[in-house]
Amino acid sequence: MACKKAGGVRETVLNFNVGVLGHIDSGKTALAKALSTIASTASFDKNPQSKERGITLDLGFSSFNVPFPSRLSGSSASCYQSVQFTLVDCPGHASLIRTIIGGAQIIDLMMLVIDITKGMQTQTAECLVIGDITCEHMIVVLNKTDLLEPSKREAQVAKMTKKILKTLESTRFTGCPVVAVAAKPGGPESSPAENALGVDQLITVLTDCVFVPKRTPDGPFIFSVDHCFPIRGQGTVMTGTVLSGSISVNDTIEIPTLKVNKKVKSMQMFHEPVTTAIQGDRVGICVTQFDPKQVERCLVCTPGHLPTLYAGVISVFKVPYHKSPCSTGAKFHITIGHETLMAKVTFFAAQQSVFSLSNEFSYLEQLSDARPSDDVISQSTNQFALLEFERPVSCPADSTVIGSRLDVDAHSNTCRIAFHGTLVHPIMERDFPQSVLPELKVFKLKSREGLVERMHDDHTVIGKSLFKKETKMEAFMGLKVNLSTGEVGTIEGTFGTSGKFRVYVSDGLRPDTVEMLSRRRGKGRSSEGAAAEGGEGTTAITLTLNFKRFIFDPKKQMYQ
Repeated sequence: MACKKAGGVRETVLNFNVGVLGHIDSGKTALAKALSTIASTASFDKNPQSKERGITLDLGFSSFNVPFPSRLSGSSASCYQSVQFTLVDCPGHASLIRTIIGGAQIIDLMMLVIDITKGMQTQTAECLVIGDITCEHMIVVLNKTDLLEPSKREAQVAKMTKKILKTLESTRFTGCPVVAVAAKPGGPESSPAENALGVDQLITVLTDCVFVPKRTPDGPFIFSVDHCFPIRGQGTVMTGTVLSGSISVNDTIEIPTLKVNKKVKSMQMFHEPVTTAIQGDRVGICVTQFDPKQVERCLVCTPGHLPTLYAGVISVFKVPYHKSPCSTGAKFHITIGHETLMAKVTFFAAQQSVFSLSNEFSYLEQLSDARPSDDVISQSTNQFALLEFERPVSCPADSTVIGSRLDVDAHSNTCRIAFHGTLVHPIMERDFPQSVLPELKVFKLKSREGLVERMHDDHTVIGKSLFKKETKMEAFMGLKVNLSTGEVGTIEGTFGTSGKFRVYVSDGLRPDTVEMLSRRRGKGRSSEGAAAEGGEGTTAITLTLNFKRFIFDPKKQMYQ
């Protein structure tokens, strides 16, 4: 990985994004303060509501630097001299999970902060689920160790560490580092963070976990905006993280949610002017003036690159900790790109792992619990979901997607994150129900059962009870039916006006079938009906019609 060229001295600094996630009041912001030497324009609960309520309401960013690890000094990364850890402080309040998901999508490593006096809590588990979906590397931080009785502290830390590692065995983070700290000994009103315990060890562990992320200046520019504010006389500043590509002063960028293009006037990385930023960088971009109230959290990009979606198909997996069923037709909160919005969901499956409109898919009433690593699901059935958004959304073509039930009581002891996946087929047509969905061949298997009333000749029987009197038989002409005696016949047409029909058996009826029906015919019309129903000691011969119907077919045709 070649070193970036970011204008000025920044080309020797590797930016490494660390997400700080955990339950409310676990001490995330205090930990970020204890670690950080440089605060961005949005950090440490500067939001007025955050100060008033005493909790983090939005993503906060701050940073600190360490020398570049010698173990990474070889190869093409040798031009780096230091690592800048950019800390993304995510809110822990249950109702702000939308913000947590947004933050988790821009991190290289996750720090899961746990109050050691309380252990795993509901939002701790949800943060772990989000991390399991969006991040490959994690450190667990056991905070507030100062609240433990000194004589028992070492044993309680060891006990909690063992418990946490056991919990992580079913995730991708099995065996991850666990560090015990006290970010703010004595609580919020205590003396400054210089008194923090275990922070030096945490910095050592963070440095040991640093890797050079796969980053490239190539490709279209996509920028995840998390804050926006005006600077009088200069313009409007958007702060965020470069998700792909690169950006330079004087470039033109698009704000898809506003449908406008803006020129880049200047840029800063943590108060330091730069002329260029690339994938992975945390940067503030000043553009020509617009109302910042129009943009809360969004994506900006190279003009014309981010499509506007009205719907989309995703590959999908159910989160095993979500105990409620994920049913077709239900509405979920969908986090995609950098937005969370409602969408109606239709689940379906196929043996093919790669989605294509040329394939056929079986309709699913509910999403299966199988995980991505399960052999059964990976080898035989791949699950997909159609998302029909309540409003248009702009996002990259291969976006990570998370489905949640954020309407569930935030204080209930349940995981609200229901499923996750990757966008595999964006749908950009506004009239997609008419123009695109008929091409999506999702079928339901149907079955109807009727009775053989009598034999017409050696190749033909008369059936009944399969259709209603008013059924238009033209739609069923040529469909095959199975006789319970083993023959396969074809529906030729109606017989009379009472819903009866003719079935032609090309190979002819079997002798035992002919004998059975001939005995009935000899009993006369009155007893024949009873025999057809299985009365008078005879066995009824049934006719079974199996077919499939594509749920988005406007003509509602039947296929076999």
